[in-house]
Order: sequence, then C-alpha cells, then structure tokens
Amino acid sequence: MKFAAIDIGSNAIRLLITEVLENGSGIKFKQRLFVRVPIRLGEDVFLQKTISEDKSEKLIKALASFKNLIELFGVKNYLACATSAFREAENGKKVIDKIKDTAGIKIEIIDGKREAEIIYSCHVAEKLNHNKSYLYVDVGGGSTELTLFAKGKLIFSNSFPVGTVRLLYDKVSVNEWEKLKETVKEISKDHSPIIAIGTGGNINKIFKMLDSENKYIGYKEMKDIYEELSAMSVEQRIKKFGFKEDRADVIVPAAKIYLSIMKWADISDIYVPKLGLADGIINLLYEKQTASAK
Repeated sequence: MKFAAIDIGSNAIRLLITEVLENGSGIKFKQRLFVRVPIRLGEDVFLQKTISEDKSEKLIKALASFKNLIELFGVKNYLACATSAFREAENGKKVIDKIKDTAGIKIEIIDGKREAEIIYSCHVAEKLNHNKSYLYVDVGGGSTELTLFAKGKLIFSNSFPVGTVRLLYDKVSVNEWEKLKETVKEISKDHSPIIAIGTGGNINKIFKMLDSENKYIGYKEMKDIYEELSAMSVEQRIKKFGFKEDRADVIVPAAKIYLSIMKWADISDIYVPKLGLADGIINLLYEKQTASAK
C-alpha cells in the first residue's frame, strides 16, 4: 500500500510518497518519491503577516504538480499539513481555500503540539533503550518542536516559535528564546542523562557533513560545525559543501538551536534518524489504515 505526505513548511514544501511492504519478517517503509520545493513562505509571514500573491501562486503550481504525482503513483491515501507560516498568516484560510479550488489539495493547518505528535509517531525512541530518556528536537523554519520520552513514557510535548527563518530575519524575541531555554532546563533536570533525537532537513545535512557511519553527533562535533559554518559566508558554504542557497543561509541558525538545546539539557549526543514531519505523516496514515482494517 502507498501513502503520500505533503509538508508545507516555512522554508520549503515537501512531497513524500512511501510504499509500506508487509511480510512475515515485519513492516518495511520504502520511499518511492521525495520532492522538495523552496518557496520560503516564512519570509512573507514573519515579516508581513500575510502570504504574498507571488508566493501563493508558486505554492498553487507546486501543489498542483504534487497532486499529479500522487495520482501518477496510484496513491489513494494522502495528508497535507501546513505548519508555522500558515498558522500565523492572516490570509492563510483564504490561500488554503484557493489551493483546494485550483489544485485540488485539501490542507490541514496543524498547531505546534499536533506537529510534535506527528513527528513523534515515527516511534524512534521506542525502538531504542527503554531505560533511557530521549528528547525529540525538530527544528523547522518557523518553529521548534520538543517531545520528551523517558523510560517508555511520553513526558512532555510542545512547540515554540523559534525557527531558522525567524532567526534569519531577526524575528525571534528575547522572551521566546528565554522561554525555550527555561523549558528545556525544566523538563530535563529530572531525566538526566538525555539523548537527543534530531529531525529535520538541516540536521540531516549537518550529519552528512560529518561523513560518519555513526548515527550520533556529539556536542563538540555540533559546536565545531556551528563555528565553522558561522565563520563562512553563504556563498562560501555553497561552494565548499554544495548546499542549495535556501539551505546555506538557514543551516547556521539551525545549528545554533540544536547546539543551544544540547547545552541547556546537558546532552552529549544527538541521534539523527534522518526523519521529519513527512515521515511522521506516513506513519500516521499507515497506523490509521491498519487500525480501521481490524
């Protein structure tokens, strides 16, 4: 069976088509297609509180293409989720109605807590050591989602308006940064030691830079990468590491957020399963379908 996930983020929109294969040895998720389009809705919303006509038209064209690909791959079950930028856009509902009428895609605007829950639905921590504590850290363009999982139980889950595009345009207030800091310190103090689970496109790129078979990034490695990237211009990052332009500028604020959370929670390692919201959506769709079939 095939499922499709559309993640409409503040920096880019993504389409993931996955086939779930069931056999005697278990379940296997096989990626069939992944498409990423860098529209950067947050550039409009975090500065002007609305989605411009230009970005709205680009979004409609991209989603119409996504709809065609979904049909081409024979996918019957899909979910499109819009996150931080759409949550704050004053004309978000109007744009979503237009997308439904013209591109034929129905979009659900999810709040930050729901976003964190969907990412958690990948159940990464449950596949690791149940006796340890894990903090999911998903850093997006508009927000950061945190989920604490300790000794087999979900302890905390919430979203904070601290994201890479916001930081890039100096739209993260001191109060919001301090709130994130104090929350991380508070939820981690009784669950030490904590291993972080990092999700999102930026940490996947950071992990790739290390060229390591180990799925963990140490605190010192993260700090070294942050300092190296911070000392370079966007053009230098593109030339040296082959980043796309829309990645080369936000990867530094992303590294800053991950590094800060690791420091506040006294985390020595961050596990990188190379997953994101789209993967969580696929898991959610599969779980719903299997539950309804029982």
